[in-house]
Amino acid sequence: MRHSPWTGYVRTAVGTVVGLVAALYLFVLLVDPYGDVPFSLPIERPMMDDNQRFLYPGLVRSGRFDSAVFGTSTSRLLQPAHLNALFGGRFANLAMNSATAWEQTQLADLFLRTVAAPRTVVFGLDRVWCEANADVERLTFRPFPPWMYDDDPWNDLLYLLNGKTLEIAGRLVEFHLGRRRPRLGADGYEVFVPPDSEWDRVKVEQKIYDGPRRTVEPQVPPAVVTDAERNAWRFPALDWLAGLVRRLPEESTPILAFMPVHVISQPRPGSVEAAREHACKDRVAALGRTLGAWVVDFRMPSRVTADDANYWDNLHYRVAIADWIERSMADALRHRADAPDGTWRLLAAPPAGSPRGNSRLVSLSD
Repeated sequence: MRHSPWTGYVRTAVGTVVGLVAALYLFVLLVDPYGDVPFSLPIERPMMDDNQRFLYPGLVRSGRFDSAVFGTSTSRLLQPAHLNALFGGRFANLAMNSATAWEQTQLADLFLRTVAAPRTVVFGLDRVWCEANADVERLTFRPFPPWMYDDDPWNDLLYLLNGKTLEIAGRLVEFHLGRRRPRLGADGYEVFVPPDSEWDRVKVEQKIYDGPRRTVEPQVPPAVVTDAERNAWRFPALDWLAGLVRRLPEESTPILAFMPVHVISQPRPGSVEAAREHACKDRVAALGRTLGAWVVDFRMPSRVTADDANYWDNLHYRVAIADWIERSMADALRHRADAPDGTWRLLAAPPAGSPRGNSRLVSLSD
């Protein structure tokens, strides 16, 4: 039986495509840019992706860290090297851009399943933890890979052949050829804001206020919230937060810190939104008192959050403010009191004399 010449062409084309796909898949498996493949090449794998959701599972599983920062971009400038010196341990900054409370919970859950003896865990709290629909709005437009967060490394192989993974694998090859720098530091840290030399008041105020500079005036008269309305407020993500804190060993130090966004991004004093945020903070403080966690509130009107010179936009502070937050958290644990200048409040602390209340952190020198 004679075959048409086209049959040979088709077989050749199909064979070529299959061979090319197989070669690309083998390339991805051997380079393994996310550190997911059990049999990949033994090479250095710095973080080359733009989406921390794909990078941090490998960082958690590396075994190099016993302490971590979780949060959104408002926690990303907390520097692990500084936290190591202040609190002891080996920190990774695992805060993710625009991370929902659910995404942060998935990463923290992986950390607690993976790290045998967590030492210090900082949750940088933002409005996402207080949202009523946090259990519904679990994801953003950024891809989130749930298969990277489970305990089965083999199912990852089903998802690795795609254009994005090929791109990141190519970046990793470029790194080893000396032609590209890592996206993030080996501990997850990155100074993602511009250098201070580029700070310009006119441009920054435009970003902060989205127009002319204005002051935040309290709502007059203040909103009246009934007990029934207050009791109906839902904070579903706080149940996840409580579950994570409850799983930490007694010897660990959990710190729940509301991050200091600019006052323009905080609820207007006297508004219903301000009352709701206050109720959320009350519940976090109660959680801290019940479960033995430190709760520190920087998200409040103060000389820090009202000063435009401390920010790049309405959410992101400058590096010097990150340094101040790090020192202030240590001071809160050391002195068990609010800031003397009113720039932060200690909302909850473990009982003095308890393992967490008598923390080794308190004994660090000033």
